[in-house]
Amino acid sequence: MLRRLLTVLIAIAVAGAAAWALWPRPVAVETAAVARQAIEVAVEEEGKSRIREVFTVSAPSSGQMLRVNLHAGDEVVKGETIVASIRPADPGLLDARTRRVAEAAIDAARAAVDLAAAEVRQSEAQLAFAKSELERATSLVRRGTISERAFEKAKLDVESAEAALESVKASQMVRRRELERAEAALIEDDGGGGGSTCCIEVRAPVSGRVLRVLTESEQVVQAGTPLVEIGDPADIEIVAELLSRDAVQIREGAPALIEGWGGPPLRASVDRIDPSAVTKVSALGIEEQRVSVVLRLDGKPGDWAALGHGFRVVARITLWKGEGLVSVPIGALFRQGADWAAYAVEDGVARLRLLELGVRNADVAEVKAGLAEGDIVILHPSDQVADGVSVNAQVPD
Repeated sequence: MLRRLLTVLIAIAVAGAAAWALWPRPVAVETAAVARQAIEVAVEEEGKSRIREVFTVSAPSSGQMLRVNLHAGDEVVKGETIVASIRPADPGLLDARTRRVAEAAIDAARAAVDLAAAEVRQSEAQLAFAKSELERATSLVRRGTISERAFEKAKLDVESAEAALESVKASQMVRRRELERAEAALIEDDGGGGGSTCCIEVRAPVSGRVLRVLTESEQVVQAGTPLVEIGDPADIEIVAELLSRDAVQIREGAPALIEGWGGPPLRASVDRIDPSAVTKVSALGIEEQRVSVVLRLDGKPGDWAALGHGFRVVARITLWKGEGLVSVPIGALFRQGADWAAYAVEDGVARLRLLELGVRNADVAEVKAGLAEGDIVILHPSDQVADGVSVNAQVPD
């Protein structure tokens, strides 16, 4: 009898333990309260800082540029700081063929000078002869020996001879200059710098700082060669390339926040939006239409003194902002067919609620119907949570 009673007790204990183990337990969940708060809809995108006006100083003429003594970060003063010094470049070396051609040109020029000298002597002789003929004609016309026409012809011969002499003298001068030009073609660089003094000093067009030295070492530069970039670090703006679908929602003057640059957040506002988009390829290989949005920093230049040209930043531009809206955390929402839904906690039981939402951002969404202020919702519900399931929820403060 005692053994049978003991067996019954053991069976009852085993059945109780099995029932207790299999009895449904409340699901532990994390909850949050539906409350009124401000909702801000914004678009966030990486951007970069840039100085609004960057001046690239170029070489005004070709020549030998001396080494630039400026470095990035150096201050320059408009019209005073010498950015670069350029002197005439030394002549290059001649190869054998070019030298022979130049020497032949010199010989030809010398022969032309000798020919011009002979023509001058010939013209001088003709002029002297014409003048002697005019003297004889003058004495004869006074005695009536020759006609007046013969006298006029003698005067004309003198004038013609004088004009011919002037012509050959001018031609002689041309030949001499041609000889000098031919001799100049043989001038070569002797390695001594040509003894040229610096004739061009390029000065800073604006006051500011040197951003980059594009050409530093001494070298021969051509006209238009970029030398240095100059800008004012206090005159900085932010440019961010947004997707075109986001850019159309932005208006000029919209507030923005600049973060992720290494300093405290900076307030800014939209200055302008480019009217055209460009095609960019994303890291995933997808073609995107990007629009440049320029932001103006608000405040004092000292607030962003450490921010330089071309620095990476994160721009957060506000599209819309509302105050006192009934909102639910995004983590509580999920799709139920075509509708948005959430689980509300009522007396320790999860209840499915279909919702009508308004505006939303990455954190919260506006609730227009389905939940009321003060309701408790389940965050990130697992597959164990369903309508009517008991939950172990900790009511938030």
